[in-house]
Amino acid sequence: MTITMADPPARKPPDPHDSGTFPSVGDSSDDAPEQEDARHAAGEAKLVELARRGDQASYGELVNRYERRLLRVIGRFVRDREIARDLAQETFIKVYRQLDKFDTSRRFGPWLFRIGVNLTLDHLRKQKRRGRRPLFSEVSKDRQIDPESADPRGDLDLTEEVEAVLAKIPEKYRKVLVLRDLENFPTSEIAAIEGRKEATIRWRLAEARNMFAEHWTNRQSA
Repeated sequence: MTITMADPPARKPPDPHDSGTFPSVGDSSDDAPEQEDARHAAGEAKLVELARRGDQASYGELVNRYERRLLRVIGRFVRDREIARDLAQETFIKVYRQLDKFDTSRRFGPWLFRIGVNLTLDHLRKQKRRGRRPLFSEVSKDRQIDPESADPRGDLDLTEEVEAVLAKIPEKYRKVLVLRDLENFPTSEIAAIEGRKEATIRWRLAEARNMFAEHWTNRQSA
């Protein structure tokens, strides 16, 4: 099956100085209104059933629905756009091959994102084992730090500063922070992606926000 990926959308750098970027744990916005469209979910279940029978057009419709957001999420972990495209395509191929394992009584999106995020993190672990610096915290190829600079951080833009801090946060907390505070996934959907209870996700999110704040403060005052 051939899947053609679109270019990943440009990422808007998060502003750690903006209180809206990393809202407090008690913020009422943490729970997006549960407006799960039953007809939409049923429609996706129907598309899955048709794709299982070999209808590639139906699977193509699912790809169209989730392609851009999946690319954006993967791009939060991997800066290289070509690698992000490859990982997104690998995700859709893997999902297609595992459609028989999907429970159509559940939502398709969280299952897709779970596979995509796990593939991305597996890629980063392999890079790390090979002795390469994780792509999550790399400086873009067309922007190199000047070794003569007294403070190399001055050459980093805000996005790179934020990513350098995020890279210090343990994986299970970083995933939740990225999905909730950078990609605005509701807590319920993150719980479905992670296969955890919402209470666990809320706790991890609180811990992740505290870690981010501590690392950010230390970085800025160093």
